[in-house]
Amino acid sequence: MLRTALRNLLAHKARLIMTALAVMLGVAFVAGTLVFGDTTTAAFRGASAKSLDGVAVSVQAHDASTGRAPKQHDDAKRSTALDDQLAWKIGKLAGVESVRPTVNGRATLAGKDGRPVNADNSWQNLAANYVPGQDGKDARYPLKAGRGPALADEIVLDAKTAEKAGYAIGDTVRFAIDGPAFTKKLVGTVSTDDPRVTAGGSLALFDTKTAQNLYLRPGQYDELVVRAKPGTNDQALTNEVQALLPKDRATATSGAQLAAEQSRRIAENTKSLTKMLLVFAGITLFVGVFIIANTFTMLIVQRTREIALLRAVGASRRQVVRSVLIEAALLGLGASVVGFALGLGIASVMRPLLNAGGAGLPDGPLVIGPGAVISALAVGVGVTVLSAWLPSRKAAKVAPVEAMSTAELPPAPRGLLIRNVIGLLIGGLGVVTMLYVSTLKDAADNNLQIAMLGSTLTLIGVIVLAPLLSRPLVSLAGRVTLRLFGVSGKLAKENALRNPRRTAATASALMIGLTLITGITVAGVSTQEASAKMTTQGMAADYRVDNTSYNGLDTDAAQKLAKLPGVAAATPMTSAPVDLNGTYATITGSDPAQLGKVTDLRLTGGSLGDLGPGRVAVADDFAAKHGIRVGDTVDAKYTFGGGDAGGPARKLRVAGIYEANPTVSDVLGTTGDVQPYSYTPKKVDSILVKAEPGKADGLEKSLRDALGNSPLLKVQSQDQLTKAGAGTIDLMLNMIYGLLAMAVVIAVLGVINTLAMSVFERAREIGMLRAIGLDRAGVKQMVRLESVVISLFGALLGIGTGIFLAWAGGSLTGGAMKTYEMVLPWGRLGLFLLLALVIGVLAAIWPARRAARLNVLESIQAA
Repeated sequence: MLRTALRNLLAHKARLIMTALAVMLGVAFVAGTLVFGDTTTAAFRGASAKSLDGVAVSVQAHDASTGRAPKQHDDAKRSTALDDQLAWKIGKLAGVESVRPTVNGRATLAGKDGRPVNADNSWQNLAANYVPGQDGKDARYPLKAGRGPALADEIVLDAKTAEKAGYAIGDTVRFAIDGPAFTKKLVGTVSTDDPRVTAGGSLALFDTKTAQNLYLRPGQYDELVVRAKPGTNDQALTNEVQALLPKDRATATSGAQLAAEQSRRIAENTKSLTKMLLVFAGITLFVGVFIIANTFTMLIVQRTREIALLRAVGASRRQVVRSVLIEAALLGLGASVVGFALGLGIASVMRPLLNAGGAGLPDGPLVIGPGAVISALAVGVGVTVLSAWLPSRKAAKVAPVEAMSTAELPPAPRGLLIRNVIGLLIGGLGVVTMLYVSTLKDAADNNLQIAMLGSTLTLIGVIVLAPLLSRPLVSLAGRVTLRLFGVSGKLAKENALRNPRRTAATASALMIGLTLITGITVAGVSTQEASAKMTTQGMAADYRVDNTSYNGLDTDAAQKLAKLPGVAAATPMTSAPVDLNGTYATITGSDPAQLGKVTDLRLTGGSLGDLGPGRVAVADDFAAKHGIRVGDTVDAKYTFGGGDAGGPARKLRVAGIYEANPTVSDVLGTTGDVQPYSYTPKKVDSILVKAEPGKADGLEKSLRDALGNSPLLKVQSQDQLTKAGAGTIDLMLNMIYGLLAMAVVIAVLGVINTLAMSVFERAREIGMLRAIGLDRAGVKQMVRLESVVISLFGALLGIGTGIFLAWAGGSLTGGAMKTYEMVLPWGRLGLFLLLALVIGVLAAIWPARRAARLNVLESIQAA
C-alpha cells in the first residue's frame, strides 16, 4: 500500500499541485511567524544583554520618573536619593571596580527642516549623560565621529538620528524636553545598542552637569551602575550596596536579576505579537482545509475503479484508508518543507514591515530553532492528513461491484438533509448569540468572548449550509449569465449546481476570507467615522493646540495666542477624573465666557453665564442616566491631585444641562475648579483656537512661533485631527488586509484546483459539446463563467455574513464611543465584489485553456 500511495502521488502530481501550494503557503505563514517570534525575542535579549554587559549591581531611585522635566528656571525639579556622596560610598566597597552615575530623560528633536523627529513615539526619544573615562570616551556610547559633550551648550546624537534629522557636526540642534525649545551645538555622534533607539528612537547626550540641570538637581542621579572586580559575588555585593541605601528611597538589583526580569518581559511582549500572527496563520490553514478535502474527494471519485480493483484483489478498508492518508502525509511533508523555506523569507521581511508602522523592533539575525521546524512540519502534515481523513473513509466504503462504473453518483439526499439540519442548528445558535450581543453596551472581556463565540458559530453555520444556499444564489446568477452569454452561461450555471457540496466547499474558502475582511472593514470604517466625530464634532474652533508628550501647555499660552493677529478666540481646556454621586465621570474645565466661541455647545437648561466656582453643567445623557436636573446639588470627589487621596470632597450645584458634545466631557466646570485636580495641575491640556473670518489659512505657523515653536508642540486643524485618527485605523486595516491576503490567495488556488480537476472529470462531456458544435471560445467561456459564478457566490456569502457580524458586534464599540454608528463603505464593498469577479476570471485562465485544448475524439473515448 505504501508503493501504491507513492505511485498515486506521482501519477496525479499535476492534479495535486494546487493542494500542495495551499499547504505550502499555510505552512510558510506558520513557519514565518514562529521564526519571526524567535528572532524578535533573541534580538531583544541580545540588545538587553549588551546594555547589561558588565553590570553587577544597578541602584535605581524610587521617585525617578524618566522623561518628565520642568523648565530650567522651575524650582520644582525632580529630586532623588542618589547623589555624589552615595556614589562615593558605594565605590569604596570591597569588590567594586567602578560606579557609573546616570541621568535619564527624554528629548524630542527637531530636524534641520524644523519638523519633529519621531514625535509620535516620544517614549523612544531618550536622553542621558555622557560619562567620559580617563581617555575622554564613554565606553557605553562608542564615538562614531567628533567628541563627547563637555560644555553646557554642546550635544551628541546617535549617528542614525543625526543622519535622519539632517544634522552634521557643527550644526545647531533644536530640541525640547517639556516645553520651550533649546538649542545646542552638535559636537559628535555615537553608536548605541539600546533597543529603543535601534528600533527607530533617538538618543541625545549631554555632559553630566547639563543633564542634571535639565532633568534633576545638581549632584543627583537616576541610577548608579556598579561594575564588580573579577571574582566578586554579585548577589553578595548587591546586599552590601542595599545596606548603604536610604530606606524606601532606592533599590539595589543584581545584574542577573535585571537580566531575568528583562527576559521575562521580552517573552511576554513578543508572545502576544506571535499569538496574533498565528491566529491569521490558522485562518489561512483553515481555508486550505477546504481545498485539500475537495481535492482528495474528487480524486477518490476519479479513482473509483482503481480503488475497486484494490478491494477486489484483497485490500481491506483499513488498507485503503491508510493508502490515502499516506499519500496525504507525503504530500503534506513535501509541501511543508518548501513552505518552511518560504517562511524564512516571510520572517526576514516582517520586522522592517512592522517597524514601518511604528512597532519599534530591534535588529538581529534570523533565529531558526528546532521548535519552529518541528511545529511547522507537524502542522503541515497534520492539517493535510486530517483534511484527507473523511475522503479516505469515503473511499473505503465503496464496494468493489459498485465501483466498476465510472459514473459519478450524486450525494445521498439523506446526507444533505442531515447536513442542512446541523447547519441550521449551528447557524441559528450563532445568529441568536449575535442578536444577544447586539443588545450589550460594554466591551468587557466576557462580552467579547460571547461575541467571538457567536461569530464563530455563525460562520460555521453558513459554511455547513453553503450547499443549500448555493442553489438559489447560483440560479439567480445563472439567469444573468444565460441572458448575457446564452448557452455558455446556462452550461456554467448547470455545472456549478451539479455538485452543491463541491461548489460550496470551493466558495467557502473565499467566503471565509471575505467575511473577515468585510466585517473588519465595516467595523473599522464605522469606528473611523465615530472617532472623527468625537474629535471634531461640536468643535467650532479652527485649530487645536496641545503637547505630544501629554505634559500640557503653560497656563499663559492661551493669552499669547489670543493676542495674535487673525485669532478671534483662544480658549484653554483641561480635564480631570471625578467621582460624581458615586459614579466615575470626566469633568472639563474651561472659561465659560469664551467656550461658546470655540464649541457648538447647546444648553437645554440654564446658560453658560450661570457657570462659576462650585457651579457646573452636565451632559444631557449623563444627567438622564443618573437623574440629575438643573438646580440639583451633587457630591463630587476629584480622584487625582491633592495628594494620594485625591482632591477634597465638594458640593457642586448643577447650573445647566447641555446636549452631549464630544469636545466637552460628562461635566463642565470652570478652569479654576478643575485644573488643580487634572493630570497636569499647573498646566492646561489643550487650547482651542478660533480664527477670524478668512484668516484660518496659514495661521498654524504664527501659532507655533508664538509658543516658541517647540518640537513637542502639536498644532492641528480640524482636517488634520480627522486624518490623524483615520490614519491609525487605516494602518490597522491595511495590516489586516495584508495578513488575510494569504487566505484569499489560497482561496483562488482552490477555485483553480476545482475547475482544473472538474475539466478532467468532464472530459467526455466537453468532447461531446465540442462534437455537437460548441467551439473552443464557447468552452473557455463556459469554464470562465462557472468560475465567476462560484467566486461571486462565495463573495456574496462572505460580504453578507461580514456585514451582519459587524452590525451585531458594533454595539460593544458603541458602548465606549457614543458617536458610533454602523457605516457601510459601499465603495469598498463594491471593490470586494469586483475582486471576486477578477478572481473568478483569473482562476479560470488555466482550466479554460486546458478544456479548450482537449482533443474531441480522445475526450469522447475517455473511459
